Amino acid sequence: MKRFIYILIILTSFGCTKDFRETNTNPNFPVDVVPSLLFRKVIYNYGEAMSYEGFVAGNLLSQQLTALDFNLFDRHALKSPQLGGNPWAIFYTNLRDNEIILNKAQQESIFSVYEGPALIFKAYMTMALTDLFGDVPYSEAFSGNQQTITPKYDKQQSIYLDEGGILDNLRKGIIAIENYAGNLPLEGDVLYNGNLLNWVKFANSLLIKALLRISSKQDVSSTLQAIVSDGNYISTNNENAIFQFTDGEPNNFRMARLRAGDFNNFVLSETLEDVLVNLNDPRIKILFRPFGNSTNEYNGLINGIDASQTTISLGDYSLAGTIFREETGKLKINYMTHWETKFLLAEAALKGLIIDDAGLLYNTAVKSAFDYWGVSLPDDYLTEVAAYRADIALEQIITQKWIANFINGYEGWIEYRRTGFPKLKPVSASLNNGLIPLRMPYPAEEKTLNSTNYAIAAEVTDNNSINAKVWWAR
Repeated sequence: MKRFIYILIILTSFGCTKDFRETNTNPNFPVDVVPSLLFRKVIYNYGEAMSYEGFVAGNLLSQQLTALDFNLFDRHALKSPQLGGNPWAIFYTNLRDNEIILNKAQQESIFSVYEGPALIFKAYMTMALTDLFGDVPYSEAFSGNQQTITPKYDKQQSIYLDEGGILDNLRKGIIAIENYAGNLPLEGDVLYNGNLLNWVKFANSLLIKALLRISSKQDVSSTLQAIVSDGNYISTNNENAIFQFTDGEPNNFRMARLRAGDFNNFVLSETLEDVLVNLNDPRIKILFRPFGNSTNEYNGLINGIDASQTTISLGDYSLAGTIFREETGKLKINYMTHWETKFLLAEAALKGLIIDDAGLLYNTAVKSAFDYWGVSLPDDYLTEVAAYRADIALEQIITQKWIANFINGYEGWIEYRRTGFPKLKPVSASLNNGLIPLRMPYPAEEKTLNSTNYAIAAEVTDNNSINAKVWWAR
């Protein structure tokens, strides 16, 4: 028989507690963190994790990839995440860590250089979070050791518009950078290597994006026009907010580190194949490989097959390109780019929100997107096959942005929910009554860990339905 010895140590007010903190503190385990190290961690961890999420989940929702197996998510059972599809923890872990940086920057003058970038990156992550889920914990979140561990769910409208929200934080971030009078560098900045001027351009491009996203609910024309007239946004691919992956660990794309079976689970979607083939778009050679039973042809599969009832041969479909596995040193984490900014401005001009030439902006955006992916633009691409047409201009703008945003798969789905483009297809064996989902569901653990506030949010979304519209939706 095993014997167990239990030792109970009782600490009282008598002498044994006198030096307890000192003698029981590990000198090698820090109780505080240097902002530069945490800043580097937040930017990279968020981008790396969401690039993976965008590939294995976002690209299914936006119909750029199709899953062969483990594909309940591809069939729109979004409450059953498998290889991906539950980014909630990614957002809240990094928003919490970013809040630590922001608090230190605002409370200790020696770290004030971090205030502007931390506000900007908070707005950036928050926009992605609320655009996926709708109402989410925000004003009471991120500081559980100081506030509540069961935060209320804020309305998406408030998260965008109120003080301390997305738009406000972007503006305050710009002001904080412009007012910074210190001489200490911004260290740990893996986006711009401490270049604060580029952080301002990043923020203004994000403002353009946020304003256009809510433009069906708010009059944003004068604010947008002021940003455009000022011109201080991302204006070249050299100013992109990106992080270059490497070919080897630890900074290569996660799909390169997973087993071959996980990578081979994802093939070209029939929806994207139709678009790329109809445009004779050479980017297909970078994004995908010819299918195994051919020499130079590409073949896509309809989304959402029932793997238990369908026999699929991997050799009949195109896998993602080598840039996503063998040559990830050519791949970038995409936070915000010149081409996305120009596509946004093209849409704003088309809708009369700014005074500019939508066609010229579209052409500039397409050229920039081809350059971003390292592909030469065919001579006839903008004069014939993808020439700007006023009658279908919105579809062209959003579809081209969808193609270029392949590494940001959730963005394509968000823009579909906002504009109706690109034209997505019904999935083969839908588990959502043939409907394209309109939001991500709150994760199951919220019902357990934050039950009271979850119940309120669930009621607003028809019992946490993936078919409930978010605030800005069309």
